Amino acid sequence: MERQKRAKARGAAEPAPLSPEARARLESQVARVVGFLSTEVEPAALEAQVSPDPQDPDWDAHLIAALGVLSHAAIPPLLAALFGQARDKIRRKALKKTLHRLKTRGVAMASDLLPREEVSFGAPRPGAATVFVSPIFGIGESYVILEAPPEILGGNFLVARVSDQEGFKECVLLSLKRKQQAEVWGRFREQGLDQWFSPPPAYAVRLLEEAYTRHSGSAPGAAQYRALREKIFRHWGRHWGRPEAAPDLDQELPALSPGELPRLLEHCRQLALDPLFLSFLPGPEEIAPWLAKLQEVEDSPLVLSDQQKQVRIDGVLDEATRALYPLETRADWGRRLLTTAYYLHLSGREEDSRAARAAATALGAPELSPLAGENAFLKSLVQSAVRLAFEMQAPREPATGSGLIASPGEAGLIRR
Repeated sequence: MERQKRAKARGAAEPAPLSPEARARLESQVARVVGFLSTEVEPAALEAQVSPDPQDPDWDAHLIAALGVLSHAAIPPLLAALFGQARDKIRRKALKKTLHRLKTRGVAMASDLLPREEVSFGAPRPGAATVFVSPIFGIGESYVILEAPPEILGGNFLVARVSDQEGFKECVLLSLKRKQQAEVWGRFREQGLDQWFSPPPAYAVRLLEEAYTRHSGSAPGAAQYRALREKIFRHWGRHWGRPEAAPDLDQELPALSPGELPRLLEHCRQLALDPLFLSFLPGPEEIAPWLAKLQEVEDSPLVLSDQQKQVRIDGVLDEATRALYPLETRADWGRRLLTTAYYLHLSGREEDSRAARAAATALGAPELSPLAGENAFLKSLVQSAVRLAFEMQAPREPATGSGLIASPGEAGLIRR
C-alpha cells in the first residue's frame, strides 16, 4: 500500500526507473556526447550520438535529464531538436524541467528554442499526432500506426497492416490508455517487431491510400479505413499535408555517384545479415532443394579442385537466386529496398541507407552487379538462408574436404 501511495505521489508524468542494462546504454550515449562536445561538430552529427525511443517516453525522459547535466551551450538546441515536438506529458515535463535547470546554471539559450504551444479549443493541435511504421516483413507487408487525440478519429490508436500486393490486411481503431498502449507495443516486440520508424504523417497516409487503392472488395480492413478516410483527410490534410505532399524517395535520399556503386554493393553482403532483412529470407522449405544441390557438390565423388567446386557452387547459388527471387518480382523487391533505404535514412544509418539504395538500383540495372548479373544483395540473402538451413540440420560427420560453409560476414557463404 505504501509503495502504491509513493507511485501515485510521483505522478503520471514522472518516468519509471531504468533497468541496469538501460542505465548502461544511457551512460554510453552521454559519454559519446561528452566526447563530441570537445570538438567543433555540426548539430546533426551531435544528434546522431543519441538514440531516442519513440515507444518509450520513460527512456527519453531519463535521456533528457542526463544530457541536462552537461552545462554546454550545444545542449539546449540538441534537446529542442530531439524532443521539441513531443506532446506527451512525460517528455514535455522532462524537457521543460531540464531547460529550466540549464538556464538557472547560466547556459545561454534562445527565447524561441521551443515551438509556441497554441491550443485551439474544439480542434486537435497540429502536432498532436504521431506516426510509426514497421520494417517491411513477409511479402511486402508492414504496419502503420497513428497515435492521435480521440477527437480526430474517434479513437487514439489506429493500427493498420498493409501489403504492397493485396492492400489492407487489417485496420483497427482502438481507444487505449497509456498502459494498454505499452502492452500493444510489447506484443509487437514479442513478434520480433522491435524497430519502428517515424516518417512524416503525409507519408504514412500515402501508405494507407496506396493500400486502399489495391484492396479487393472483400479485403479485411478496407471497410474500416473507408469509414475513417474523411476524418483523416479533414484533419491530417489540413495540418500535416495530404498524401501527395509525402516525400518522393528518389528526391529525398542523397544521390549515388557511379563511382561508389561497387563499394556500396559490396557493403550489401553485410547488410543482408541485418535483422531488418530476416523476413526477406526464403523459408526452410524453399531453400531445402538448393541446400541439397549444394550438398551434392560438396559430396561429389569427382576429384574437383576448390576453384572448380566454387564455380559449381556459384552456379547453384545464381540459379537459386533466380528461382527464389524471379525476374518478374524484382521491381517489387527493388521498391521494398528503396523504402527500407528511406527508413534507414530516417534512423541516421546513412551508409546502410546508401547500400540499400544501391541494391535497389542494381535490381533495375543488373549490369551494375559485380556477381555476373545477379544482385549482390539478393544473392547474399540466399547464402544466409543456406547457412541457416545447414546449421539447423542434424549434426553429421565433418567432411575431409576443404570445407565449404563460410562464417557470416565473409565475402561469400561458400569459401573459395
